[in-house]
Amino acid sequence: MGDTKKYIAVGQLGKTRGVCGEIYVTPTTDFPERFLDLKEIHVREHGQWEKMAIVSAQLIAGRPVLKFKNVNCPEEASRLTNRELAVTDDQLVQLPGNTFYLFDLVGCIVIDVGTGHELGEVTDVQQFPANDVYVIRSKTGKEVLFPAVKKFVRRVDITERRILVDPGNMFDDD
Repeated sequence: MGDTKKYIAVGQLGKTRGVCGEIYVTPTTDFPERFLDLKEIHVREHGQWEKMAIVSAQLIAGRPVLKFKNVNCPEEASRLTNRELAVTDDQLVQLPGNTFYLFDLVGCIVIDVGTGHELGEVTDVQQFPANDVYVIRSKTGKEVLFPAVKKFVRRVDITERRILVDPGNMFDDD
């Protein structure tokens, strides 16, 4: 029986802290405080996810610090450095309405709101200071960088895996 859980990366273990086996986390989530309420987390070891119990968690200068069960000194904690951390999809933080996890957008079909024609599929989402950008593989195989702003993105339906857009001339008659 295989493991059917979906793991979502939320951080990477960094350098050790103190003499009791604590270790810093470099979060890859918009919610670093999420670590404070976790009792367990998954750590990637040799390509496999291993569940580890969390004894304590705190934020120091906005950065999470974890203490794992059976990790009691800096030497033991240092063996965990650079390992990826993940939660299962049932542990995700609930987002407010009309906001989405980036990984939920990947694989969505992009449709021209004016014509109803399929323009392509989101293959990635790049984050920039001004706005996110959808990387869309068009129906002709061309990669289109599409700004994820209200002016162009009219509706996102994660359940239906569709994004309705006003493409302007960004697809050059694909």
